Formats: sequence, C-alpha cells, structure tokens
Amino acid sequence: MNRKYVPPIYIHPILFIFIGISFVTGTFLSLFIILMIVFIHELGHYLMASFFNWRIKKVTLWVFGGVMETDEHASRPLYEEILVTIAGPVQHLFIYLFYFMFKQFEVFPDSILAMILLYNTMILVFNLLPVWPLDGGKFLFFCLSHFLPYRKAYDGTILFSIIVCILSLVFFLLFNFNPFTLCLLIGFLMIENIVEWKRRYFVFLRFLLNRYHVDLDRVRKIKPIVVSSEEKLISVLQLFQRDTKHFIYIIFPGQKRERLDESKCLQSYFYEKQIHKTIGELVKNT
Repeated sequence: MNRKYVPPIYIHPILFIFIGISFVTGTFLSLFIILMIVFIHELGHYLMASFFNWRIKKVTLWVFGGVMETDEHASRPLYEEILVTIAGPVQHLFIYLFYFMFKQFEVFPDSILAMILLYNTMILVFNLLPVWPLDGGKFLFFCLSHFLPYRKAYDGTILFSIIVCILSLVFFLLFNFNPFTLCLLIGFLMIENIVEWKRRYFVFLRFLLNRYHVDLDRVRKIKPIVVSSEEKLISVLQLFQRDTKHFIYIIFPGQKRERLDESKCLQSYFYEKQIHKTIGELVKNT
C-alpha cells in the first residue's frame, strides 16, 4: 500500500510576517522550536490518517498552530476519528522522551532544552482544552456523539466551546491576567466557534449526505427510533447517531405501527425533495 510519510505542507502567509518579525526581534529560535513542535504534532495526525487511507488535502502551519484538512466529514468510523485526533497529543510524549535523552547526554544547551520543555507543555495543554476545533474539543464531540444524536452532539460542543471562551476572557480581565497572545488565541477560538455555530445546519446536512452514501452494513450498532406519524421528516433525521443503523418505527393513530428504513428517509429528503412531509406521509407513499 502506497502511503506518503511527509504531509503536503502549506504555510499560511501570516506566518511569513511573524518569521520576519522574529528575525528583527531576535526571537527566531523560539518561533522555530514552536513550529517544529506544531509540525511534529500535525505529523502524528497525518500518519494516523494516512494509515486509515483518509483523503488528506494538506497540513497548514501558521503562527497559532496547525491544522490538517481532509475530505472526511463524519464519513469514517468514530474509532478512526478518535485515533487520528489522539495521535497528535501522543507526539508530545515522544518529545518529552527526546527532551530527557538530550538533557542526559547534553546534546543542546540548557536554555534551548528549557524552551523545548516549556513550549511542548504549553502546546500540549492548550490542545487538550475542551474547545472546538482543538483536539480536546474534538474528543469532547466524539464522546457526546457516542451517546447523543449527531446534531445535538455537534451543537452542544460548539455552545460549550463558546461558553468556555467567554468565561476564559472574563477570568483574564477580572484578574488582570492579560497576556496579549493568550487573549488573541481565545478571541480567535471564539470567532471560529461563532462561525461554526452559524454553519451548523450545513454541517448537519453534510453528515446526512455522507451517511446516505456510506455502507451502513458494516455498522454493528442498531438503534430503533420510535416516532409519531405526525413527526416531520427533518425532526426524525435529527435523531440519527454516528456509527448507528436506525430503523424508524412510526406510530399511527390506533397504535398501528409501521417500519421505515433510514435510507428511505434520506432519499426522500435529498432526492425526492419531500422536505416538509411528515414521516407518516412518507410511509403512505412507499
């Protein structure tokens, strides 16, 4: 199987500006160490995603970190997404290992080793924060997805992330803990989550569309959905969970029950354009 072990790297234009500033201010070494740690972090994501044959577009490096862009949007099993997400933070453990080896054999001066230790810890802790789209936020989303419908899990993660960002900024302002870089990062994350909140319905539709084209026979988890015949089709779709095959049981007046396969619901929504139909009307039309 042919796999690339070096990701296609894209450097954000803003990063070049910071590189130029670092040369002028004499902080290039610090920036270089940060970028190397970020690259190693993203390399962990990339190698694990490559192992599962994900469709990887590129890895972008910029001044606040990195991001791996793929064409996989909830179209892969949940365990794959968890492993790909965890693979980034795991790289920091290897960096700690090399730090102690370098310190033991005095490979680098203590000042450089101190910076490696500091930045590696800061980047690891920051990425584990339960804020989307950090690794901690993604892991929170995966945990919620295991118990809740996709729509509720995603919306809940974004709302929680926005609240954490707001509380963090309030905390910094109240206690005069006001480092510019940290506030800028929190502000960026809050804007990112506000944008995600505005496009949440598009994300949900993308999940449904991917689900329609994915072979659900590989899914072992089966969960019935019981709804009234008066329930709208979109309301039923919002009950769909990841890695779960659903059979929809419709209760008609008089306690009569009918079963509908979820693929029929998805087909009716996307291709037959029966957007405003009730689930009971779909059964009568089949």
